Formats: sequence, structure tokens, C-alpha cells
Amino acid sequence: MNIVREINKINERELELGATGSWHDDYKDSAYVFVGGLHPDLTEGDVITIFSQYGEVMDINLPRDKITGKTKGFGFLMYEDQRSTILAVDNLNGAKVLERTLRVDHVRNYKQPKVKGEEGEWQEREEQSLNAKPEIIMGSFHIVLQRSHALTVFIRSVRGECRVGIIRG
Repeated sequence: MNIVREINKINERELELGATGSWHDDYKDSAYVFVGGLHPDLTEGDVITIFSQYGEVMDINLPRDKITGKTKGFGFLMYEDQRSTILAVDNLNGAKVLERTLRVDHVRNYKQPKVKGEEGEWQEREEQSLNAKPEIIMGSFHIVLQRSHALTVFIRSVRGECRVGIIRG
């Protein structure tokens, strides 16, 4: 909560001084924001819905607990246009969502999460991910939705049977 207050104080002081440069300018080369204070039941879709009011979301990374599959309460989000990060930081930092106070701040050097290679080893991404469609975790299956492709996914019913369905993007 102290960081939320500090960011708000910096913004107020900047307005009082009428400075020509903004503290946001230090982050002009990054379209990523850090989001903290998220309720663990929020999904990537929920976070995208909240943040898309300030611009087009291109990538989202909400780390999840490997056992429960719930989010860890923080994440990183990339906008299509860097100027959207300023709007998000100024308007959503300190906002209440599901009785929790959001912490939203710029990220200077975001590092993409590693991906599993063909032989199961972790490796750096070869190119930057611009995927706002999140990875779906179902049991031990890791599936990435892609907008332009039909994808076969395994869906467990209430009875525990394994069914196959098609999701079209």
C-alpha cells in the first residue's frame, strides 16, 4: 500500500510543479506494466478486461501455482502502444478489485518467461511473445490458445471422463 501512495504522491507533485518532463518518460521504451494485488481467482481474461480500457493488450503473464493452478496475485501485461502504460499506471494504481488494492507500475526491462523445448528442457524464447491469449493449464496439460487455429483440447467432465472438444479462435 505504501508504494501505491508513493506513486500517487509523485503524480500529484508533478502536477503541482507543472514540469515539462514526466517520471513516466523514464519508461518510454517499455510497453509492459507490473500488476500486483490481484485476487487469485482472477483469470487472464478478467485482467485483460480491466486493463483493456486503456489500450490493446498484446501479452499477459500471470504466474500460477503449479499445484492449485491459481494465479500468484501478480503479473505482467504488455500494451500495443507504450502510452497506454501511462494511463494504466495513473488510473489503476490504487484501484480496488475484489476487495484488494491493485499496484500498477511501469516495468523497465521485462524478461519473457522461458519455454519448454522439444526435449523438455527450459530455454529462452527465440522471439518476443505478443500473445494476449493465455496458456491454459488443465491438470498436467499445457495448452496455448492461438487466435487463427482450431485447437483440440482435453476437457474433463464432472464424472472424470476425458472428452475432446474443438475451440475455434
